[in-house]
Amino acid sequence: MFAQVRHFFSTKEVLEVDCPILSASASIDAHIDLITAHTQCSPTPCYLHSSPEYGMKRLLAEGIGDIYQLSHVFRDGESGKRHNPEFTMIEWYRQSFSYQQMIDETMDLITLFIGKQKRTQLSYRDALKQYANIDYVTMTEQQLLQVIQENNIPTYPQIEDEGKDALLNVLLGTLVEPHLGSDDSLCALTYYPATQAALAKTEQHNDEKVALRFEIYYQGLELANGYCELTDAAEQRQRFIESNNERVKLGKDAYPIDEHFLAALEKGIPDCSGVAVGFDRLMMLRHGITNIDKVIPFSPPLH
Repeated sequence: MFAQVRHFFSTKEVLEVDCPILSASASIDAHIDLITAHTQCSPTPCYLHSSPEYGMKRLLAEGIGDIYQLSHVFRDGESGKRHNPEFTMIEWYRQSFSYQQMIDETMDLITLFIGKQKRTQLSYRDALKQYANIDYVTMTEQQLLQVIQENNIPTYPQIEDEGKDALLNVLLGTLVEPHLGSDDSLCALTYYPATQAALAKTEQHNDEKVALRFEIYYQGLELANGYCELTDAAEQRQRFIESNNERVKLGKDAYPIDEHFLAALEKGIPDCSGVAVGFDRLMMLRHGITNIDKVIPFSPPLH
């Protein structure tokens, strides 16, 4: 399957790259914890990347063109039937690709593993309306919390302090995600709330501001997370600051901002779309396996 993925990109003239796994700075997300590493070369901790994204975008700023990377990535504290602290990711970036083109190409790659399937799309807002009977745009945090309680959905003590997006994540994960692709279709969940943009552009969509972000599901399993990429360095810095503030609020350490990455955005990266796809989860589907450790050569705990 590595060979088939590489052939897929070779026929499209997308270049394979190999960005470093170890970095002195960090990818910053309030809900993704990184694994630290200590070396004699650095007086401060380094980090194993959770995605090759920052390095790849630095290459885009140098004019490298369309690129992909097959890479091991690392996320601390993630373990279970669908998660492992170390896993394999396929990530790629396409210049002058529209939102829809990126969704379509991502589905094309997934079919290498599971064969051709029918394809559906559903906006984040419509999915919550359809499966949870809520309109998150008009509902308050208290109303969302009431829905969670009425459905006896387990939460955690600080969820009310984390705000609306935390409540939406719980509702999406419990009431919506199991239905996505449950009819054996590849389902693209589109137009996330602007507050969940991460590294995606935002735009006004009808009566709400949305992120040009999508995720793809099959049989309730999330397989891909993609964006029309944000290229504004000032806005990206502000998002990093907000994510670090959220980390501190959650009792976590703030991470050092990657100034090299922001400098690349300042220099200018082409208008592009990007996506990350979980290779191991595709292998789980290919072999009809429900536990990720069955498709990793040496099963956890750490070999």
